[in-house]
Amino acid sequence: MKIMVVGGGGREHAIIQKLKENSAIEVIYALPGNAGMRNDAVCVNIGAKDLDGIVAFAKEHQIDYAVVAPDDPLVLGAVDRLNEIGIPCFGPEAKAAIIEGSKIFSKNLMKKYGIPTAAYEVFTELDAALAYLEKCDYPTVVKADGLALGKGVVIAMNHDEAVDAVRSMMEDRAFGDSGSRVVIEEFLTGPEVSVLAFTDGKVVKPMISSMDHKRALDGDQGLNTGGMGTIAPNPYYTEAIAEQCMKEIFLPTINAMNAEDRTFRGCLYFGLMLTPKGPKVIEYNCRFGDPETQVVLPLLESDLLTVMQACTNGTLAETEVKFSDKAACCVIMASGGYPKAYENGFEITVEDGMSANIYFAGAKEKDGALVTAGGRVLGVTAVGNCLACAIAASYENVKKVNFAHAHYRLDIGKRAMEALK
Repeated sequence: MKIMVVGGGGREHAIIQKLKENSAIEVIYALPGNAGMRNDAVCVNIGAKDLDGIVAFAKEHQIDYAVVAPDDPLVLGAVDRLNEIGIPCFGPEAKAAIIEGSKIFSKNLMKKYGIPTAAYEVFTELDAALAYLEKCDYPTVVKADGLALGKGVVIAMNHDEAVDAVRSMMEDRAFGDSGSRVVIEEFLTGPEVSVLAFTDGKVVKPMISSMDHKRALDGDQGLNTGGMGTIAPNPYYTEAIAEQCMKEIFLPTINAMNAEDRTFRGCLYFGLMLTPKGPKVIEYNCRFGDPETQVVLPLLESDLLTVMQACTNGTLAETEVKFSDKAACCVIMASGGYPKAYENGFEITVEDGMSANIYFAGAKEKDGALVTAGGRVLGVTAVGNCLACAIAASYENVKKVNFAHAHYRLDIGKRAMEALK
């Protein structure tokens, strides 16, 4: 089989490494991939949003199955375009990917179908949004409606911060058209949980839960990032809560999308807050999370391609989705200064004796060497018999990866370990 994976980050590298375990796969093409994946896939210099290029490549190389991993091409309709030329895909069609593509759509969907989420208001005019901020409670959450590389959400601790956020989105267009409409919503409290789920539009098979660490600095300080590390499973996510989420959130969401003629097939990501009043949805993503994928897939014992094809074919009910009872920890190594300004082009070296997976996110080849080429450069993921074992192993292996001005948090998994106590 010839497989094509659209995307170029650590999430895609984790997907590719897992797919490689299937012996029926002859070759995996990554579009565009990155130089750190060169031992696992054939990288092709076609951007993830270049739908014409993706379709032409798939047709020319007679691709048997495609995995569209990032949000942008899904929302733009990459799966629709590939299906039109007869190539089966893992990922939702554009009309279903709107669940991430528009926060207003997803919030209205939850309100209409009684799926628990934070109270909210939608604004299309700057003056109306500013007037609302005069009377709302703080902290409050301001969200750009559309895709914003995971950065279109601001937790405003006071009125001034909220005004700055709204003006940045609606007036300064910090996120382009994504911020032309904003959602201002209630600030929820409680442990956060990420649950990725396989679905064929009929049944939902959740993956193992995880905990992301968004802030750049230890102690959950500093700016929000795309994610500085993850652990799995999340100790806050008990069997009882999982049952409640299936009944009140997961299945109702799939049923709601079907009722709206937007059947969702692929990976649906549920960002949850375990509030004192029960689990509530913070956000949906229409694809695998990054860096959650980097801890979830190493624990998957079933064949990934088989599960993906079952989602596409509508046979997920008969397909086993089994996870290990071990734990995983991923520590992201970023460029110094990220998520603000940072320098690139520093050589990446890896010492012998690695006992963990490296998933490359921002790397390119220069004069035969692998060099940094992004804010988040790579993730080091270790699996262990217990969470403490996985965390220790991950940090032991981080020491063996070197590049100038490397930055990483030293407390990934600390909150989870405290919860276990």
